[in-house]
Amino acid sequence: MKSLVIDQNLSVAPVLLAPMSGVTDLPFRRVAKRLGAGLVFSEMIASQAVVRQVKGSRKMAEHYGEHRPIAVQLAGCEPEVMAEAARLNVERGATIIDINFGCPVKKIVNKMGGSAIMRDEALAGRIMEAVVRAVEVPVTMKMRLGWDEQTLNAPRLARLAEDCGVRMLTVHGRTRCQLYTGTADWQAVRPVKQATALPVVVNGDIESLADVDRALAESGADGVMIGRGACGRPWFLHQTMAYLAGKPVPADPPLSEQRTIVLDHYEGLLSHYGVEQGNRIARKHLAWYSRSLPNSADFRARINREGDPAAVRAAIAALYQRAQEDRLAA
Repeated sequence: MKSLVIDQNLSVAPVLLAPMSGVTDLPFRRVAKRLGAGLVFSEMIASQAVVRQVKGSRKMAEHYGEHRPIAVQLAGCEPEVMAEAARLNVERGATIIDINFGCPVKKIVNKMGGSAIMRDEALAGRIMEAVVRAVEVPVTMKMRLGWDEQTLNAPRLARLAEDCGVRMLTVHGRTRCQLYTGTADWQAVRPVKQATALPVVVNGDIESLADVDRALAESGADGVMIGRGACGRPWFLHQTMAYLAGKPVPADPPLSEQRTIVLDHYEGLLSHYGVEQGNRIARKHLAWYSRSLPNSADFRARINREGDPAAVRAAIAALYQRAQEDRLAA
C-alpha cells in the first residue's frame, strides 16, 4: 500500500497512532516509535491552555527529544486562539498540526470544541483557514461521521477542508452521539473518500489485521489510524505497516522482550511525571500489557495497591517469569 503523501516534503506510512487523551503521552509515543511505528499523534491539547501556557498542557505537548515528524492535535472553537496555539507548537518543534473536530467527550463538546464544531460548518471553515494561514507546516483534521445519524455531514466538511488547504483527513466511523458504543461503521467513511482528493484515513475499532483489511475495503480509505488496538501492544503498529507493505509480518515480541518494553515504558512514565503521578498513570498501561497473560487479574490487583516502584518492577518481572514458565511447560 502506498505511503500517505501529506505534502511535497512529507510522506508517511499509511498506519497512524491515534491521539488518545491520557494515553499517547510522550513516554507512550517514544515506545511506539522505538518499536517501529510511523506517524504518531500527541494527546488532544486545548488551544486555550497552550496559549496560556498552562503547565499541565505544556507537559502534554512536550516535543523535546522526540523523533520527527511530530504531529500535535489541537482542540478549540476560536479561530484566532487555534491559530496562535498552532504557531506556538510549531515553534516548539511540531511538524504537523492536526485539528480535532471529533472528540465526543461531554466536557469538550459543552465548550463547543471537538465534534461540536461539526454542527457549525462555517465556524469549522474559519478555524481551518486560520490554522492553515498561521503555520507553514501541513495541517490535518480528524472528525466523526457527523453529530448524529440525521446529520452525517463529514463529506461536506471534507470538501471544505480541501478548499481551506488542509492536507489529510481522518474519519472515525461513529457519530458524536454514539460516543464509543456499538461498532465503527467503516462503510460510512466511503462517501468522505469520494468527496475529496485528500488522503483519507479510517479510524475506529481496528484491532487486528483482519480489521485492517475490512476497514480499508469498506471505506476505500488510504490508510488506517489505530487507537485502542495499540494499547498494551504498541508493536501492532509496526506489524500493520509490514502487512500493508506486503512484507512478512513480525511475530509479537518474545515474552522476555515484552518484559523489557513494559519496564522501559514504566521507567519513562516515572521520569516524565514523577514517581507518584507516573505510578498512577502506569496502572492502566500495565493492565493493558498484562491482559493476555496468566494471573493478570492478580497482577492488576497488586499494582493498583502498590506505590513503591521497586515493588511494581518486581511484580512485572514475576508476571513475565510466570508466563514464560507456563509457555515452556505447555
